Amino acid sequence: MKAEQENEKLTSYDAIVIGTGISGGWAAKELCENGLKTLVLERGRMVKHIIDYPTMYKEDWDFKHRNKITADQEERQKKQSRTGYTTEEESKHWFVDDIDHPYNETKRFDWMRGYHVGGRSITWGRHSYRLSEMDFEANKKDGYGVDWPIRYKDIAPWYDRVEEYIGVCGKNLGLAQLPDGKLTEPMQLNCVEADLVDRVAEKMDGRVITHARIAHITGDKIHEGRVKCQFRDRCIRGCPFGGYFSSNASTLPAAERTGNMTIRPNSIAYEIVYDEQSKKASGVRIIDAETKETIFFEAKIIFCCASAIASTAILMQSKSDRFPNGLGNDSGELGHNIMDHQLSVGAYATVNEHQDKYYKGRKPAGIYIPRFRNLDEDSKHPDFLRGYGYQGSASRVNWRRAISELSYGEDLKEELIKPGPWVIGISGFGECLPYHENKISLNYDKPDQWGLPTVDFDVEFKENEKLMRNDIKAQAVAMLEAAGYDNVVGYDHLDKFAPGLAIHEMGGARMGRDPKTSVLNKYNQVHAVTNVYVTDGACMTSSACQNPSLTYMAITARAANYAAKEFKKNNKS
Repeated sequence: MKAEQENEKLTSYDAIVIGTGISGGWAAKELCENGLKTLVLERGRMVKHIIDYPTMYKEDWDFKHRNKITADQEERQKKQSRTGYTTEEESKHWFVDDIDHPYNETKRFDWMRGYHVGGRSITWGRHSYRLSEMDFEANKKDGYGVDWPIRYKDIAPWYDRVEEYIGVCGKNLGLAQLPDGKLTEPMQLNCVEADLVDRVAEKMDGRVITHARIAHITGDKIHEGRVKCQFRDRCIRGCPFGGYFSSNASTLPAAERTGNMTIRPNSIAYEIVYDEQSKKASGVRIIDAETKETIFFEAKIIFCCASAIASTAILMQSKSDRFPNGLGNDSGELGHNIMDHQLSVGAYATVNEHQDKYYKGRKPAGIYIPRFRNLDEDSKHPDFLRGYGYQGSASRVNWRRAISELSYGEDLKEELIKPGPWVIGISGFGECLPYHENKISLNYDKPDQWGLPTVDFDVEFKENEKLMRNDIKAQAVAMLEAAGYDNVVGYDHLDKFAPGLAIHEMGGARMGRDPKTSVLNKYNQVHAVTNVYVTDGACMTSSACQNPSLTYMAITARAANYAAKEFKKNNKS
């Protein structure tokens, strides 16, 4: 490696951003709009908005295998296929080949990844909820993890900024556990979803069910280069209309319009280089995925936004005399406190009413049920800490019910041109506590094709999460039964479920107040290397139960503006 480093090319920028997903796009936008010449590195291929969405206009019958991947393809994407939906024909190209990009599992972890410009911002679920004051205070109050170095008031203005820019629709409720936001008009609930809202509120002591808050454009506000959601519900393919937020449709074009961004795909960042003399990072080393050459890029500011696991791994690989165990790892917490949300638990039912009603379009989201457990003494549960929410929807079963054939001929044809029965389901999203022993490590004995160490996962859900699941299932059943629905069935697929499946991996380089117990400070700077910022899921100090991407974006915008301000202050002549 040393011989390669002596022949490195040297190019200098004001800032480098590693990663082009939800966090990386926001870092690029804010740094470039503040006038910094910024190099944006992406380890995967270039993907241009609209141009490179190969399945965006296809109909079901256009897929050779009716949207199922072949046995040969599944063999190469076994781990990426664990969700059941990520690697269908319409979307398999957005997820990595497990053979070419391996990882290791001391305990099972479902690490879903896409290596291309835009990353998972193309394929994310788009649910966008703020963390509340109780989420930022939780660790301090119950003693798990370390105290967040920020509070809701610190991040609230940045939630405002992000929501207004990306376009988040939904309804404000005035709930302390789900703070109001800068929301546009919600997508209307269908008749069964609206019915559930009313019946549960009436029969379960005002328990709140509301519209999902999702990063889709509604209303009349203009978003440059984007138009309103077209209700196609083909979001995972890439949206040619820019109806939902992605880096490709929104933040990266904004950064490009400044003239300050240089984007470099096929650039595998593997080391942030520490300078002993200045006590700061001097730049980033990459391997060019096409030429295999090693290149060093110099910068005054570095934003690590490669995703929770990848950013943590880059810091762990960035070793020096000062940091023999990874950049900024004075605390020993680097690689630890990995979290993900719990899924695959809830309930579903059939609804025999409203048979004369249908709906128009393919709404990309349905309902959201905010947390109602452990908010106060009245809602305290004796068995577990923290809480959970639900996402769900109602729809009418379509012609695919013919797969379980009960008849044939004219009677079958006549039956299948009518809408099927209504079905409704709600699925829990539960918080995971930040356990030090939930960790990743680097396996140097099993290098990847670039000679870099692969990641080994040692992460599990523990007793608190398992006890929470019991209540998630029980309350899902209770709500559907209270609504008077039929054939209510609760489920808990813990035997088929592992961390990672929510694709909300968090932790690894947590924020904190004390350098002895955390990696990052209140502005997401590495405590001992203040020109390195980590603003993706790696920075999370606790997971809460809300989808985290909105928080990543707000934290990134805040940190990038702080970094730009400090840069200008330090470079005044």
